[in-house]
Amino acid sequence: MKKVETTNAPKAIGPYSQAYVSGNLVFTAGQIAINPDTGNIDKDDIVWQANQAFKNIGAILASSGTSYNKVIKTTVFLTDLANFSIVNEIYSKYFISDPARSCVEVSKLPKGSLIEIEVIAEL
Repeated sequence: MKKVETTNAPKAIGPYSQAYVSGNLVFTAGQIAINPDTGNIDKDDIVWQANQAFKNIGAILASSGTSYNKVIKTTVFLTDLANFSIVNEIYSKYFISDPARSCVEVSKLPKGSLIEIEVIAEL
């Protein structure tokens, strides 16, 4: 196993890693909409937050030696499923290979984020 760390995505806000590579797979931690430059969630807007969370995933994937088109499974957590169609539009711009996905509504996410996403990708 190899721990993945990049400054192009937010540091973990707890006792966990951004991602791990095991064999030919990358497992990311859930990424919320923290701007890695400010350390904050800069906007309370689902469009901005979804894009930021997906950018954070992309930075971790790149640091791991892979990319969005190698993602095989995603899990998306939303605090409001009313945002499902908006997130789908944004999601489809990043994940053009249509990986397997689960999407669930949760009552709260860290730092008041509206979205969190985690992925499994091949190298």
